[in-house]
Amino acid sequence: MNTEIYRFKVGTFECLAVSDGTFVYPDHSFFVNAPKERLEQVLREHNIQPGDITAPWTCLFINTGQHRVLVDTGGGAGSVPSAGKLLRNLQAEGIEPVHIDTVILTHGHPDHIGGNTDVEGKPVFPNARYVMWKDEWEFWMSEPDLAQLEVEEELKQIMHMLARKNLPPIQGQLDLVDRETEILPGIQAIAAPGHTPGHMALAISSGSEQLLYISDAVLHPIHLEQPDWYPAFDFVREQAMATRRHLLDRVAAEKALMIACHFPFPGLGHVLQKGEGWQWQPIRTTG
Repeated sequence: MNTEIYRFKVGTFECLAVSDGTFVYPDHSFFVNAPKERLEQVLREHNIQPGDITAPWTCLFINTGQHRVLVDTGGGAGSVPSAGKLLRNLQAEGIEPVHIDTVILTHGHPDHIGGNTDVEGKPVFPNARYVMWKDEWEFWMSEPDLAQLEVEEELKQIMHMLARKNLPPIQGQLDLVDRETEILPGIQAIAAPGHTPGHMALAISSGSEQLLYISDAVLHPIHLEQPDWYPAFDFVREQAMATRRHLLDRVAAEKALMIACHFPFPGLGHVLQKGEGWQWQPIRTTG
């Protein structure tokens, strides 16, 4: 059984949560403003040893019956030794790059666009229409100001370099959206700015069922319980926090299924309102 693939359905849509691998982050990078002792206590409550957080990089494949859609492309081959597994995992399910007709990029961070191109710099998904939020594309195609990010200068340079490597080659296949709109029947773009200027979430609906793909609007289940703690990777902190609250309120109110890219794999579950925050209820997986 492939533990890096999780099959599920949204109405008639056949979906796969697909692992691209994992990456180890310093815990303080996920919770920059958390008091040290309180953070250590909360991490232990979640059975996480203080120091590092191993976070999955999860992408989503959707077969709507008419379209084969990939949401985000992972870090790509050669990104980090523990990632770059997306294509291998898709191919294990009989899904080749040429089968994908739509690639939706939620934002321009390296772990979401690194699989756009191959080692020769050519698009990995040659038959796909790529979709990205217009503000996001323009941000990375300009000289982006990354000064507000609370990460090392080297990481800022890597972000910029990889955006310029992995975005221009897809321009000939790219559609930009600038408002909340239906990308394909049953797949709606949702504005979710803050983590990046044009960060996008998706509402995926079929029949009476709905899935919200929130990408990096929330990075860890602890952010539901501690909504004032923020990660180092948010570009516009106050906007990102407002987006988090809006999306989590929506998921809880609509009792929708949610998938988050860096929650423990497969990142699927439900959100319950709890006091001033929320509670994460991961789906039960078997096998």
